[in-house]
Amino acid sequence: MPKKLILIIGPPGAGKSTECKLLTEKHKDDIDTYSVTNIIKERIAEDSAIGKLMNTYVLKGDLVPGDLIMHEVIDLIKNGSKDIVLMDGLPRGLNQMKTLGDAIHMDDNIQLVSVIKIKVSKDTARKRRLSDTATQEEIAIFEHKMDIYEDLLGQIESYYKKDDLLTIIDGEKDSEVVVNEIDEFLTKQVSLFG
Repeated sequence: MPKKLILIIGPPGAGKSTECKLLTEKHKDDIDTYSVTNIIKERIAEDSAIGKLMNTYVLKGDLVPGDLIMHEVIDLIKNGSKDIVLMDGLPRGLNQMKTLGDAIHMDDNIQLVSVIKIKVSKDTARKRRLSDTATQEEIAIFEHKMDIYEDLLGQIESYYKKDDLLTIIDGEKDSEVVVNEIDEFLTKQVSLFG
């Protein structure tokens, strides 16, 4: 039986990590959750060669290229203990999207069942990510990340819409409301729970 993969996408500050955590707690016997951001942070903390290379992108606010993390992501999905996998923060660009698509297409053990976009305004994302005392550098990195996200969003949405995989959830609401909407969608439309 293939692993059922659900991608959670959205801009920085959309609440993806929080919602994934809450959804996993709700279905702890059914879901494994992985965050691309956490995977990258772990590699950087290890001070390995790949971690140092990833850090050169992170420090500038750029996306870590898909080929640096995709092999590890696919291994985590395949070797997880649960049949349903939530992946937070992937894809982050066209290269990652195509690399992931190719990997899934070539592997009968993974089935992409849904891509859920958590939609929030740029203003909401900024308020969630930046404190009132944010430095100019922190603000500049955030704005750079948002520009990258917005440039790629249309192409990512088109890619997943064509296979009827994309669902948009309003992320402006309280996290628990957003989680309940995602849960209801996955239960009724994708028939993952219940």
